[in-house]
Amino acid sequence: MTLAETDTGYHFDVMRRAIAAIDAGGPGQTLEQMADDMKMSPAHFQRVFSRWVGVSPKRYRQYLTLGHAKALLSDRFTLLETAGSVGLSGTGRLHDLFVRWEAMSPGDFARRGAGLTIRYGWFETAFGPALAMGTDKGLCGLGFLSETGRAAAMADLVARWPEAVYIEEPEAIAAWVEAAFAQKGDTALHLMGAPFQIKVWEALLCIPSGQVTTYSELAQAVGHPRAVRAVGTAVGRNPVSFLIPCHRALRKSGGLGGYHWGLPVKRAMLAWESARAEI
Repeated sequence: MTLAETDTGYHFDVMRRAIAAIDAGGPGQTLEQMADDMKMSPAHFQRVFSRWVGVSPKRYRQYLTLGHAKALLSDRFTLLETAGSVGLSGTGRLHDLFVRWEAMSPGDFARRGAGLTIRYGWFETAFGPALAMGTDKGLCGLGFLSETGRAAAMADLVARWPEAVYIEEPEAIAAWVEAAFAQKGDTALHLMGAPFQIKVWEALLCIPSGQVTTYSELAQAVGHPRAVRAVGTAVGRNPVSFLIPCHRALRKSGGLGGYHWGLPVKRAMLAWESARAEI
């Protein structure tokens, strides 16, 4: 079964509405109140939640509270390895899944995608509809549409490699996308960015699922401790969201910071990973 044939998009729509309802209702909400907000019976709401995240709505709710980011920094903060201890041709482990990845040469990056054929498709994922793109070497783009829409997401990713040839051929990349969101099997990434961006993305790949880091810690990890703002910009330019986990980068204060595809998506990703880390 492909991602497009699942009901994960429907489940994420429930999650989006649940996040808004939980924020409005506060920590004392009951299952019945949450279900009523979703216009569902308590039993059906419980099933949808449990199938999507693997734990009960009550358990999941605690990971959607505004204080969750601060708790993550306190309990699950990751001290990253320095840039010198890892190589750009190495293998990253992400989501209990081995990700094979390769970085473009600076010269190839400078050509803005000229000579590349990029295949793309639209997929349903655990975080709503997504646009995925890939070369013959691996996924090079992944964006989420729930806050942006198709046209904006397509324009965003195409603008990164404007000289490439784009072909809508989802079956060519479906296996990589499936492996990524099923959290099993191999997926491949083809990272297309400037050398500094690649270093930052590599550091992000070192953060285990269910854990977080800060922008300043990322700056330390890539050997530029004063370049926190530049690191934040590189995080925001990550073309393969979720797989290169820019959603795990937080402010020192525990604030979520920004997220290219919308803060509701970032919060849902952190909650989903945190809940699964304790299963």
